[in-house]
Amino acid sequence: MFTTVLMIEKPLVPADVELVTTLHGDEPVSFVVLMQPRGDQDRLLRALDDVALGELDDAVREATGEDEEATAEGPASPAERALQHSLAALRAAGAEAVGQIVRDRPLDLLGSVVRETGADEVIVLTAPHLVEEFFHRDWASRARHKVGVPVLKLFAHGE
Repeated sequence: MFTTVLMIEKPLVPADVELVTTLHGDEPVSFVVLMQPRGDQDRLLRALDDVALGELDDAVREATGEDEEATAEGPASPAERALQHSLAALRAAGAEAVGQIVRDRPLDLLGSVVRETGADEVIVLTAPHLVEEFFHRDWASRARHKVGVPVLKLFAHGE
């Protein structure tokens, strides 16, 4: 069985599930999903990315914080709901999947998960982050120097 550590920022959409579950043909795949929610510290970078991509409405939402989800639906945070949704979608596609929320020190956690699970690869599935990518500060660029297995960066599909 092929083991993949999948780092995500938002819930997987069906196109993303199909992409990551079919990358290795018919070989069975298991996923360890690390949900890395983007917090307030990333708001400026997200707004700059939106401007660079010509998505001015999104940049305004980033600057004002309009897009923040309320947690009034219950005890689960938006990140926990996104993780559970993504795990269920991967399992429905026939893959084994477990996961956790990344709270701090994401690259250290990523490295330890790769070692503990004997993962074959890491997939970082994110929206384009032009500013971070330009300076090689995005998760995939930073992970390549830490984990000792191939790191594949894929761009997540929109909803």
